[in-house]
Amino acid sequence: MCGIVGYIGTQAASEILLAGLEKLEYRGYDSAGLATISEGEITCIRAKGKLHNLREKLAEIDSLAPIGIGHTRWATHGKPEEYNAHPHRDNSGRVAVVQNGIVENYRELREELKAKGHKFVSDTDTEVIPHLIAEFLKEARSKKQEIKDKKAEEIADTSFLETVLKAVNKLEGAFAIAVICADYPDELIVARQQAPLVIGFGAGEFFCASDTPALVSHTRTVLSLENGELARLTPMGVEVYSFAGERLKKSPRILGWSPVLVEKQGFKHFMHKEIYEQPAVVRACLEAYLDSDWQPGSPRSPINLNLPEELCADVEQISILACGTSWHASLIGKYLLEQLANIPTAVQYASEYRYAPPPLTANTLTIGVTQSGETADTLAALGMEQQRRAASTDKFRARMLGITNRTESSIAHMMPHVINTHAGIEVGVAATKTFVTQLMAFYFLALDLAHQRQTISSERLAEIIAGLRQLPAEIEKFLEIQEQYVEELSHQFTDTQDFIFLGRGINFPIALEGALKLKEISYIHAEGYPAGEMKHGPIALLDAKVPVVAIAMPGSVYEKVLSNAQEAKARDACLIGVTPKQGVAEADIFDHILPVPLVDELLSPIVTVIPLQLLAYHIAARRGLDVDQPRNLAKSVTVE
Repeated sequence: MCGIVGYIGTQAASEILLAGLEKLEYRGYDSAGLATISEGEITCIRAKGKLHNLREKLAEIDSLAPIGIGHTRWATHGKPEEYNAHPHRDNSGRVAVVQNGIVENYRELREELKAKGHKFVSDTDTEVIPHLIAEFLKEARSKKQEIKDKKAEEIADTSFLETVLKAVNKLEGAFAIAVICADYPDELIVARQQAPLVIGFGAGEFFCASDTPALVSHTRTVLSLENGELARLTPMGVEVYSFAGERLKKSPRILGWSPVLVEKQGFKHFMHKEIYEQPAVVRACLEAYLDSDWQPGSPRSPINLNLPEELCADVEQISILACGTSWHASLIGKYLLEQLANIPTAVQYASEYRYAPPPLTANTLTIGVTQSGETADTLAALGMEQQRRAASTDKFRARMLGITNRTESSIAHMMPHVINTHAGIEVGVAATKTFVTQLMAFYFLALDLAHQRQTISSERLAEIIAGLRQLPAEIEKFLEIQEQYVEELSHQFTDTQDFIFLGRGINFPIALEGALKLKEISYIHAEGYPAGEMKHGPIALLDAKVPVVAIAMPGSVYEKVLSNAQEAKARDACLIGVTPKQGVAEADIFDHILPVPLVDELLSPIVTVIPLQLLAYHIAARRGLDVDQPRNLAKSVTVE
């Protein structure tokens, strides 16, 4: 959660910081603020609500300050009010801090600092940090410290760096911070512990941010800090240290992204643009992982995931850890891994797994799924699993795999092996293209394992691969032909208060995902159910005011879904069918049909989710809501 930006260089910092915050507003938009140093003083401007409120305040100030930090907040500790907005300062106003994450021991630190005369004006955990740094600065000035060795001498060259090091070593929790001090106007210090932070390298200027979209307009040369690392940015360069004070040697890397990737390109909302990018990202996955020269009957796998043979050799079980939309993708992954590769698979909420892990099982592959690569619960659950298995015998050894859209993220550093979903930058808070590419990753993994374990015939494998190759064109055709109808249909539901989504088999998770999308961006209460379970309770909710969306794809459960839909029809519910069939039977059952392409039932989730994304989008847009930045949500959930 929350977005951090920082700048030091030769330009006026305010506009650079504000532009960076605009690129990070998907990480939080309860309040925003920035602090700059000019003529030996810190100027701090904060505003409740979205960034345009901060921009209006900044318009009244003419600042050429060449150093500053900025923040856009998703509230954790304290209400989303201006007095809780970042940056936070000490009582003298000489130290300013922005933070992403949570300081778990802030209550104890707050009481210690109060006892020393510090006064607090916010409800946040972050406010203890500038006070703590100010206290250490006060102590440093009151006595001269002896220089005992060269390493200490390097740190002692600046008491600002030393005091920030002392402060971060007092903090417990997951955090990323950026700090400035009026007494050190040529230094910006940043630190990372379990929350992302990236440094950008320009020509005579340097940047920091909690995510790379804030940097790509200025530079593509970046350095990601690791956990337990701190950096000092000055006009002369960047120095990186461990929390123990040891100077580290690190090399930056070049991002492959272009600034145009984070623009709307004519679409009203990023979510709409990202729905339309799905054919392209599916093609990118196909190009990355399918062997174009593979022929049926070939002994080699048609899938190129570049995973070592020992990772999956003799795997008897698979455990998948995820949250939110990634959890829904994982449910489809479970279906594929069990039905294609014949491997028992469990999908766990990462947030629950941490506190009630199942007993260790032998020869188990653990998969963590997170689009951002920074989901705190998923990372913590994976870290716990690594520790549990570290001292085990060989058959209980850790076999770990990550599935993510961000190969520079924390999960990519944590996991020895990662499948990159190739979705590109996704700005809309409600995941669309990243969900579809997570599904593609599971298709490739399941097919690869099925080929290795010889649980699928060469003919069936070829059939599925041919179907996968057709998906981009099928999605494009649907978007071109059907979106206008979906938009018109959405007008009927602007005042609806409840929705039910039904699916069976491989499309039950799509019912869950369709309901989640509608909840996230339209604020309409929606629930997804296995279609066969509706009569075991949810049917009591049905009447003429509760629309029902039924996903009915030809295959093993088609007739069953139609039967379940008829049960809803008999209770006067408005029935919407997501189906490729438009015959007499379907016309009699469904009040409205969202016609999707006719594809293999196994591949159908890729096409059935598209109309549900569009339906949620157009209902929310019709209601005049902020589609890209729904209330109370943020893109990357970096706190527990």
